[in-house]
Amino acid sequence: MASQRITDFLATNPVEGPCLVVDLDVVKENFNAFRKALPDSAIFYAVKANPAPEILKLLASLGSNFDCASVAEIKMALAAGVGPDRISFGNTIKKERDVAAADALGVSLFAVDCIEEVEKVARAAPAARVFCRVLTDGEGAEWPLSRKFGCMPAMAIDVLTHARDLGLRATGISFHVGSQQTDTNAWDAAIGDAKFVFEALERRGINLTLVNMGGGFPTRYLKDVPTAQAYGHAIFESLKKHFGNRLPETIIEPGRGMVGDAGVIKAEVVLVSKKSDTDENRWVYLDIGKFGGLAETMDEAIRYPIRTRHDGGATEPCVLAGPTCDSADVLYEKKPYPLPLALTIGDEVLIEGTGAYTTTYASVAFNGFEPLASYVI
Repeated sequence: MASQRITDFLATNPVEGPCLVVDLDVVKENFNAFRKALPDSAIFYAVKANPAPEILKLLASLGSNFDCASVAEIKMALAAGVGPDRISFGNTIKKERDVAAADALGVSLFAVDCIEEVEKVARAAPAARVFCRVLTDGEGAEWPLSRKFGCMPAMAIDVLTHARDLGLRATGISFHVGSQQTDTNAWDAAIGDAKFVFEALERRGINLTLVNMGGGFPTRYLKDVPTAQAYGHAIFESLKKHFGNRLPETIIEPGRGMVGDAGVIKAEVVLVSKKSDTDENRWVYLDIGKFGGLAETMDEAIRYPIRTRHDGGATEPCVLAGPTCDSADVLYEKKPYPLPLALTIGDEVLIEGTGAYTTTYASVAFNGFEPLASYVI
């Protein structure tokens, strides 16, 4: 549900066109929940989820570190008031000149997942610490990650050995169990893989110290999700199971779970129509779609809660689409979305759980539509 602060803001600040409103009080509550759930793990907020300066400054003041995917994000984190020692360059696909730029800014912690990436880091940032990302299956995630990032655990052994041989500091292992991960036990197998790599490298005289357990922590959309405390308990039990009394340093990288439920998008119904007299579903067109920030409706993976002034009345399944002249700009069609029969042109709708991965996905000028406006309160 939209917080009262967001409701009051929208009531007193009429905004033309779609907009996202983020409540910093909710972000703070989420940060404190993660800190309580995993008190011994350093929090590295995934900047890509929502890089609004107000969010970054708040999290910096609370003690968060930052997971950055580019030099631009590194500069955003630095501008928020943290030192480079609180930043990780977590993208495994980096131009060598970007590695050098990050090194010049003082960043020393880099992700890799292959020997070729290690060699780039060794040339551009020869004193760096590196951690190797390993593949996971992502089962249980509503937005699974592909094989684009990471390598098999057996290969990670050679990647980190090569890093050591080139003079880098081979530091640890990372993984990501898939975004919007609803299975609290999803981290167990990946932590076991990390232990396998730790032991293999110890036999080669390399003592790893870090397990970066990535993100994946969900936000609530249409279904309830486990609490941060539930994830923290399951993850800690897995760490004890696999590492015993020799627990490594650990990192978590919440993004969606940090800001998703802090944001609400206000949008407007542009058109309601049918394709034929016998069409079973109405088509409801909004002034925001996939190109305006709702890219995660791709394959209907993320289904956002939608609120209207007609809630409580009779509903019928609708195809929900965006306003652009691209046939791919359809949000929900395979599984039509139940919306009130009374919904009509000009009605305002609130799309909840949209604090993450919306403004950063919004296009700049497709069809001439403005980027998604954002307000942080």
